[in-house]
Amino acid sequence: MPTVAQALAQARALGLDRLDAQLIVAARLAQSRSWVIAHDDAVLDVAQAAAIETWFTRRAAGEPLAYLVGEKEFHGLLLQVDANVLVPRPDTEVLVDWALELLADQAAPCVVDLGTGSGAIALAVKHACPAATMLATDASPAALAVARANAQRLGLDVAFAQGSWWSATAGASFDLVLSNPPYIAGGDPHLAALKHEPTLALTPGGDGLDALRDIVRSASAHMTPGAWLLLEHGYDQADAVQRLLHEHGFIDPTTRRDLGGQPRCTGAHR
Repeated sequence: MPTVAQALAQARALGLDRLDAQLIVAARLAQSRSWVIAHDDAVLDVAQAAAIETWFTRRAAGEPLAYLVGEKEFHGLLLQVDANVLVPRPDTEVLVDWALELLADQAAPCVVDLGTGSGAIALAVKHACPAATMLATDASPAALAVARANAQRLGLDVAFAQGSWWSATAGASFDLVLSNPPYIAGGDPHLAALKHEPTLALTPGGDGLDALRDIVRSASAHMTPGAWLLLEHGYDQADAVQRLLHEHGFIDPTTRRDLGGQPRCTGAHR
């Protein structure tokens, strides 16, 4: 029977990252990563070895680790994820941090997260700002099911509604609007590496700006005076998003950079 060390050697031969390999073994054995590191001489039975090898193969083919283990940490919260939602990225935490700065001096703000996916943004903001009334929307019923399950498991009071962008908000007005919409251009070669994630959550096709246009075009009618709109976008779209906000009457568009120093989030206020 193979040992944990031999399984990890197999992962290296497949080109897997050491951390990914250790986390896969830990998940399949229902142990911690530290246990895996400390017990590399542990013997695997036939079923364990086969299950680990299957996950190694899937990971080597590009399937996100989060889909294999069924969870991903985001802004201090452990979220359940599957192939119906995007894997939450650390760079999106920049949007959450910006939102929390804006909410710091508001007593009972109304906030909406358009296109919530796993619920990452909405749940992180609600967790850090319990006084906020939070609505999270998505056009995908399957994505909303994931987000609702995360809210229930975390004990966070977030309302959910199905629909495309503003159609799901039932005419309500908000003090803060947040969105990480699909923004990758239709012909972008990066999409090939993201083939396991839902295409509609990644790209609207064309130049990648259509979802951002839809959100900004109708935003003012759903925002209170002085409210902010914060948008995540592609690294090369900041100028286009700032122009879009200007064209629709928003004031002082500002862009913030992600953890890698790329322009990632742009916001402006009414």
